[in-house]
Amino acid sequence: MPAQSNKPTERLHQVSQHLQPSPPPRPSTRPPAAFRWRPALPADLPVWHTPLNPITFLLKAALIRPDHPALVHPGRAGGGVSWTYSAWAERVAQLAYALRARGLEEGDRVFVLGPNVPFVSDALQAVPAAKMVLVVVNTRLSAPEIEFLVQDSGTKLILVDESLVHLLPEDVVAGGGKVQVVRCVDTGKADDPYEQFLREGAAYDQKLGGKEWAGLEFHRDEESTIAITYTSGTTSRPKGVELTARGCYLAAIANAVESRLTDNSIYLWTLPKFHVLGWCFPWSTTMAMCTQVCLRAMDYSVIWDAFLNDGITHYNAAPTVQIAIVGHPKARKLDRPLLATIAGAAPTATLIQQLEKLGITVVHVYGTSEVYGPMTRTYYVDRASPHYYRDMAKQGHAFLTADDIRIVRLTPEGEPPTTDLTETAPDGQEVGEIVLRGNLAMKRYFKNEEATKKAFAGGHYHTGDLGIRYPDGTFAIVDRAKDFIISGGENISSLAVESAVAAHDDVFECAVVGRAHEKWGERPHAVVVLKPGSKWHGKHAEFEADLKGALRGKISAFAIPEWVEVVKPEELPKTSTGKIQKVALRDRVKKLSQ
Repeated sequence: MPAQSNKPTERLHQVSQHLQPSPPPRPSTRPPAAFRWRPALPADLPVWHTPLNPITFLLKAALIRPDHPALVHPGRAGGGVSWTYSAWAERVAQLAYALRARGLEEGDRVFVLGPNVPFVSDALQAVPAAKMVLVVVNTRLSAPEIEFLVQDSGTKLILVDESLVHLLPEDVVAGGGKVQVVRCVDTGKADDPYEQFLREGAAYDQKLGGKEWAGLEFHRDEESTIAITYTSGTTSRPKGVELTARGCYLAAIANAVESRLTDNSIYLWTLPKFHVLGWCFPWSTTMAMCTQVCLRAMDYSVIWDAFLNDGITHYNAAPTVQIAIVGHPKARKLDRPLLATIAGAAPTATLIQQLEKLGITVVHVYGTSEVYGPMTRTYYVDRASPHYYRDMAKQGHAFLTADDIRIVRLTPEGEPPTTDLTETAPDGQEVGEIVLRGNLAMKRYFKNEEATKKAFAGGHYHTGDLGIRYPDGTFAIVDRAKDFIISGGENISSLAVESAVAAHDDVFECAVVGRAHEKWGERPHAVVVLKPGSKWHGKHAEFEADLKGALRGKISAFAIPEWVEVVKPEELPKTSTGKIQKVALRDRVKKLSQ
């Protein structure tokens, strides 16, 4: 015990101090819980209008399900971590304030370069909340490609995972220039630069009065650009696609409905968040108030462990990823529901059948970067039909929040697109170009009036995909215009040939391109990856004969590949988003014909 004073006055003072009540705590500037997650709307809006904004889904979830797990990161070094909706919404606000603290203003571009880890999810919410523009970039690009996108987008600040800093221009990393860089080491520790950045945002909020979300006023104009997502640029420089708050909001709702997300769903991030903003699923999941699970790397063993043990109910992936999932050694029939949304390229009927044999329900959707990712779905196919899997491979109908797609007659070679768009006959035969308009069409190409004008000819967005319309109104892609093979005057769909080749029991993955032929002009050239354990390994000539024999009677004789090339999985060229790179294949087979 402390020594007591011998001086009566001092002792009396000590006692009186002890008896006095503690000074009242400083009043909190934080809004009451009931109002903490209320969006800050611009003043003087009409009573009947609130601008659509996908960030409202996060705030609604924080209000209604504050303690529900929102974001889970089991793979963080040093141990997994998760945030409830209220805790995550607080971090998102801190990031928004941190961007403002660094001097960024409305409309400034924020470059995001990272795998499927939490800081990317934070940014997908915080950057639009700060009325800035997301530029979420493909992590598989080369350093020169990254440098072009940094310059083209006019980026002011880069959020980057430590493992990807080497892709940034050296002068940007060195600092002192116009572009700021914030690294994320993904430890969650106090010395992680990203965590320090969040604390910087929290301090800036306090400096402004501690208003949190009440100080983050939303866009007045729902047509404001909130993201620029770049096309793959396989044949030319990539183009920046401007996406709006309104479009992202409506796409998020559509994806949640079409993929059947509910408040009990657990969504696994197998789809890269950079791929058209993760198909707007960062906001679909918050709209459904469900749980997202981060996945730093595409480890198929980890994915199957999550399917089998972690209660995963939903995931999204392109066909090439789905092929790896069904072919993995851990693959087996699931004993509970799992739903896979598949897009990014046209899946074969065989792939859909393989997924469903594992108990994975398939939602087949179609879209492009210019339409917020998916915007059509295959609906209500009769399981009793002998053509069930073939019909499931069709592209179906437009989403509930989208206008119906149209298939119009092709413009003659060399002529500009006309404003007179004549639809093809709905007979399942006549091929035309897929065009569309409406809620889920992009705003424009960033700083590229000429490309925008060309893409929007006739008041519709021209996809460059070729399709056919059936009598029931459904449609199916037959090919990309540039991938069509013309042989002796006959049009051959490379997708149709690929679907037939993929049905062979020993084919793991395949692609078909046109190759020059002295007599016919072009003939199909098939590039095939055999399944592990196939009896045809080392017997490629015998496999070619077997495959051609299996195709006879299934497709037209003129569509049967003239050449069949067996390659290793790593020799099948793919784009940075996992699509088979037919440009590279065509270049390769062109050399074979010389």
